[in-house]
Amino acid sequence: MTAGLAGEVQRLLRVRLVPILLCVVCTAAAGSSGDERILAAREAARVNDKAKLAQLAATGGGHPLDPYVEYWSLRAQLDSLDAATVLDFLKRNDGAYLAERLRGEWLKELGKQRNWALFDQHLPAQSDPDQELRCYALHSRYLAGDTQAAVQARALWLDADLPDSCHQLMLALIADGRASADEAWERVRRLAEARRLTAAKVVVPWLASAEQPDSRSLDSAVNNPATYLGRLPKNFSIDRAGRELAMIALARLARSDAASAAARWQSIAHRFSGEERGWVGAHLGHYAAQQHQSDALAWYKSAGDTPLTEEQHAWKVRAALRAGDWRSVKSAIEAMSETQRNEGAWTYWLGRAELVQDKREEAVARFTRLSGQPNFYGNLADDELGRPILPPSRAEQPSADEIAAAAAEASIRRALMLFRLGPDLRMEAIREWNWALRGRNDRFLLAAAEVAQRNEIWDRAINTADRTSGEHNYDLRYLAPFKDLVAPRASELGLDPAWVYGLMRQESRFVMNVRSSAGAQGLMQLMPATARWVAKRIGLKDFSPSRISDMDTNVTLGTNYLSIVYSDLGNDPVLASAAYNAGPGRARRWRDARPLEGAIYAETIPFDETRDYVKKVMSNAIYYAAQFEGKPQSLKLRLGTVRPPGVEPASDTP
Repeated sequence: MTAGLAGEVQRLLRVRLVPILLCVVCTAAAGSSGDERILAAREAARVNDKAKLAQLAATGGGHPLDPYVEYWSLRAQLDSLDAATVLDFLKRNDGAYLAERLRGEWLKELGKQRNWALFDQHLPAQSDPDQELRCYALHSRYLAGDTQAAVQARALWLDADLPDSCHQLMLALIADGRASADEAWERVRRLAEARRLTAAKVVVPWLASAEQPDSRSLDSAVNNPATYLGRLPKNFSIDRAGRELAMIALARLARSDAASAAARWQSIAHRFSGEERGWVGAHLGHYAAQQHQSDALAWYKSAGDTPLTEEQHAWKVRAALRAGDWRSVKSAIEAMSETQRNEGAWTYWLGRAELVQDKREEAVARFTRLSGQPNFYGNLADDELGRPILPPSRAEQPSADEIAAAAAEASIRRALMLFRLGPDLRMEAIREWNWALRGRNDRFLLAAAEVAQRNEIWDRAINTADRTSGEHNYDLRYLAPFKDLVAPRASELGLDPAWVYGLMRQESRFVMNVRSSAGAQGLMQLMPATARWVAKRIGLKDFSPSRISDMDTNVTLGTNYLSIVYSDLGNDPVLASAAYNAGPGRARRWRDARPLEGAIYAETIPFDETRDYVKKVMSNAIYYAAQFEGKPQSLKLRLGTVRPPGVEPASDTP
């Protein structure tokens, strides 16, 4: 960037002329025709039109985003590219995000081709290898005789959610006799339980021939477990394959109906070994806990000393919380690994259990470790310590020079151009933006967040401000755009604006054109069917699905839907938040027969996504309330107590 251009950017940033800034950071060559070429290349990449990509890559016109056209073209040919072509691109784009991206994809192709010499040569240049690359690297080291590679690979043994490169590594261990029959079966169980049937079937041939289940039976046990268990032959347990398939079917059935699985298990349990009974007991405990069944802890107890997965440990604690059994809460957390035990959730709940047992000093020490953290458990810990929840002192505003320097950073300039080109390039824009933030200090992060805010890229402003470690600006972390639209709607409906903003922040980060994989749209992420129902309910005329993405319509429908579920659920914001994400029917079913502390209700939501969502919405609301009201807040008070089911009017709310 020339000194003159840098000075112009600085001047424009001072006066916040956003549209002009976006044009200035693009060169003169980045006009509409150049933009059209970038968009055409993006579409060609989407449909894998290699010929079109090659043509567009060969006709570069000096657009700052030309490297993207070349990258898309090279990526489409990775399986046939020679190393010199890739290395030339990497050299010309050294240090840029696209170099990291292409190198990573090239390394994966080398791993697939078992070109270990070239793979090993270029892996060190990759700044942050993902799991797929890490498994290829372990495989290469293992084949070269590195004994530590086998040890590290075995640490992944029971993880079913792994890329194919890891499964190939596991097979190499089995083939070399580094896994026992018990361990091979345990891997088959994990993969089958997760419905990773293809990966499970690859392991089966390495079992002893007499123990190998046939493919059709494995399919049936996984996909139709109730039917499979109902048709078990009388002699199913005479060989290991028969027992293993029954165990897999029981685990699969328990995921959706733990009570039914338990009933079937009780009639056949005597035909299994102690280790096998323990494995089934742990699974029944886990899924009974997720389904809020009162016998969950009893099933966990029946598992004896069976090693539990992290997820099973977590649900054992949640079952104890739900039962009000603080002694079991404490013992279940103490049985976790040190790493899991030190997570915020379990640090907090262990402190709560210690308070009940009059171990106040230990509890205070745990709460103090969490205090001040801007999250659900940090907020709750502050409540326990009697400390008011307020945002920290605001950092000094970035200077004009700091903001101009952030705006001039190459990846940020490219990101701004990509954002300008529309939603189809939003993911590329986000990756470029995030690449610019690596290893940056707080001053740069605050300046970059300011650049994002001035360009109304709200999600990047929030995400960037969220990364600071010492100097903070919570007005950027908890941005509240569109107040002229949102505040009146909330006021008309009697909704707490801090809660509405907390929910919107979690739903969309205020990105207007965002669409989820499920089809939810807009600031408040409305599903078309829900939007149609609300529009009819409130008498919104001339509604059509195309209007969901209109900001005014989206906020009107979203706040009205939130108001409806809030009213239907007894004006409980915890239940209504859960309902907004997972539906009011589920939010109702997740209550208990007795009053339940709001934090325990949130902790024991069965769906990972909804549990995380409710915690974040309610914590967000704390900081928005502090911002709007200018006074300390309490999360525990806001969570309140979730009342048990009572006599409620029927509701047709979707």
